[in-house]
Amino acid sequence: MNTAPIPAPADEPRWLTAEEQLVWRSYIEAATLLEDHLDRQLQRDAGMPHVYYGLLVKLAESPRRRLRMTELAKYAKITRSRLSHAIARLEKNGWVRREDCPSDKRGQFAVLTDEGHEVLRRTAPGHVNAVRQAVFDRLTPEQQKSLGEIMRIVAEGLEPGETGADLPWLR
Repeated sequence: MNTAPIPAPADEPRWLTAEEQLVWRSYIEAATLLEDHLDRQLQRDAGMPHVYYGLLVKLAESPRRRLRMTELAKYAKITRSRLSHAIARLEKNGWVRREDCPSDKRGQFAVLTDEGHEVLRRTAPGHVNAVRQAVFDRLTPEQQKSLGEIMRIVAEGLEPGETGADLPWLR
């Protein structure tokens, strides 16, 4: 007697197994709690959400602490509208300024100011401590390596390769 599972018809979804459902729900719970944990730490220490901190870090890592707005939106995986709102808030705080792109009249750069760089310098120790306590201190070195490999595989599989894809930073 053949005990192989019967494949679902082509129009029927491949439902998650009970074990897959547990893994999925654990991931969703952990991701939600981690983002909330990091947001609360950064709001408390610097008055900004996690996504804004990530924008400042990316600018700090960029040559001359500047990046085209389109590249910054692509890095953050957010819409141009959301990025524009975030940059406006960061400008209001004096942490970022915009500069026109000399080679493209429609393009703009986001530039990390000295004040923004100082905010990062002061905030980074608390943030890395929050990340370490929430993630790395709970995992063995082998688990850390596995987590990194798994997340790279998931991210690579979700990164659209075709042109014309519906990407947040193009909206």
